[in-house]
Amino acid sequence: MSRQTTSVGSSCLDLWREKNDRLVRQAKVAQNSGLTLRRQQLAQDALEGLRGLLHSLQGLPAAVPVLPLELTVTCNFIILRASLAQGFTEDQAQDIQRSLERVLETQEQQGPRLEQGLRELWDSVLRASCLLPELLSALHRLVGLQAALWLSADRLGDLALLLETLNGSQSGASKDLLLLLKTWSPPAEELDAPLTLQDAQGLKDVLLTAFAYRQGLQELITGNPDKALSSLHEAASGLCPRPVLVQVYTALGSCHRKMGNPQRALLYLVAALKEGSAWGPPLLEASRLYQQLGDTTAELESLELLVEALNVPCSSKAPQFLIEVELLLPPPDLASPLHCGTQSQTKHILASRCLQTGRAGDAAEHYLDLLALLLDSSEPRFSPPPSPPGPCMPEVFLEAAVALIQAGRAQDALTLCEELLSRTSSLLPKMSRLWEDARKGTKELPYCPLWVSATHLLQGQAWVQLGAQKVAISEFSRCLELLFRATPEEKEQGAAFNCEQGCKSDAALQQLRAAALISRGLEWVASGQDTKALQDFLLSVQMCPGNRDTYFHLLQTLKRLDRRDEATALWWRLEAQTKGSHEDALWSLPLYLESYLSWIRPSDRDAFLEEFRTSLPKSCDL
Repeated sequence: MSRQTTSVGSSCLDLWREKNDRLVRQAKVAQNSGLTLRRQQLAQDALEGLRGLLHSLQGLPAAVPVLPLELTVTCNFIILRASLAQGFTEDQAQDIQRSLERVLETQEQQGPRLEQGLRELWDSVLRASCLLPELLSALHRLVGLQAALWLSADRLGDLALLLETLNGSQSGASKDLLLLLKTWSPPAEELDAPLTLQDAQGLKDVLLTAFAYRQGLQELITGNPDKALSSLHEAASGLCPRPVLVQVYTALGSCHRKMGNPQRALLYLVAALKEGSAWGPPLLEASRLYQQLGDTTAELESLELLVEALNVPCSSKAPQFLIEVELLLPPPDLASPLHCGTQSQTKHILASRCLQTGRAGDAAEHYLDLLALLLDSSEPRFSPPPSPPGPCMPEVFLEAAVALIQAGRAQDALTLCEELLSRTSSLLPKMSRLWEDARKGTKELPYCPLWVSATHLLQGQAWVQLGAQKVAISEFSRCLELLFRATPEEKEQGAAFNCEQGCKSDAALQQLRAAALISRGLEWVASGQDTKALQDFLLSVQMCPGNRDTYFHLLQTLKRLDRRDEATALWWRLEAQTKGSHEDALWSLPLYLESYLSWIRPSDRDAFLEEFRTSLPKSCDL
């Protein structure tokens, strides 16, 4: 060992150390440079310098006196490379593995261990570290980088085992990674040690905050807000950069909202808004909180502010040349309450909430803005939805048409429907095949037949609003023609059939048929043709037995036609249906169809049924 040390020479060791220190200072100068290009060039030059220095050191036989410097250079190289790339790669894992192998070479333990993975190498190195106290600080920095790499790759089991071994507890008694990170106690850096970009204690603080936040967010996503609180509080109290603190406070607000503590939730959301310019997540969470509280005005104001906030370009700070908390966080999860999406996605939430809360005028304007935004960016056709959990383009058209009709802008709604039909006209010859795809739940435009039929339904309602009764009846008939002509007679069975999607499609189909039949029936009633109306209402009861409105319209018509016995029998059937459960209620309907059904739902239904009940003979009373 002494001969190796002599061959290396103290003068070379001093030169290598001076070069490491100079490159670290250069990276720190680059960090403080306000000029982006100069900053990037200085950092890149420092990285190449560290790469060359590491190559020189590893070109010599491993020697204990040189290893502290070699491991320090390795750590500096990995830190700078990961921060410049804003992520870890397999190369960094190989750099760590090579360093561990070099440590074992000094103990003459290389041999078959080279065939082992990183976990086994770490076990061997940490067992040997008691014989190499001069390597302890450098090894703890390397542990911090390995922990960061495994945390970013979600290899939490390997990370827990590494920390157990490091902490001297190999019994496996504690699998609490947060506790293991807290227990880890890196040694203090020596004053005369080579310069480092980030010491082991700094890496530990970053790891602790990042893991606490990840764990808290995961608990929140999986529906355990009470468990999420402690982890999120741990993250907030740690080394938490302001952009991350905004997310932590927002997640804490979400926890308290779900736990029924709206005032505490609001306090955290206000704190999140004060912490920085990343206002998207707290504003979205505020809208959910106000919706839960029933404060529609505040909810919609929050969504309007969110749309404006998403329109402002993000001014993110230049990343530090360090392993930062943000580097260890998972990619955005669509299921996360912190995911606020794009401006168009938020615009759709705002428009749909205005529609659902009866603010049709505002909804119409927001939908028109949304369509302009979507159609302006590119030709969307039918494939790209505004958001993965949201509607696709045709449904946005249909919701917009509903909002326009509800706002009394029937002519604008007709124009919008014509635009949608022009985009679907090429698909009409394929309707039969598309219906089968819809019922099988395949991905190729599964709801296209519903969209085309619903467009004619809405056109009919727009013509009703304009007083063109004959044209309205014609559109309702066209809707029904498409529905009955294109629907396969039997549902295909087999492994390829997706039951859930098929049932949702069937539920929407039944309700769409009922809506068209009721709408046409009401126009027959308005024109004094009760016999034709009766046929439509009878058919609607057969097509959609779970829709109570169909029974009501049929009952009214039977009473007008003085068909007392049939009306009484139907009333009893309706009473029995009220006490039962209905399959259709299990499946959610598209917003445009829900809104349409609310239009043809009679407001005096309960009063009429009560009046009809009191008119029955005494023997029929309940």
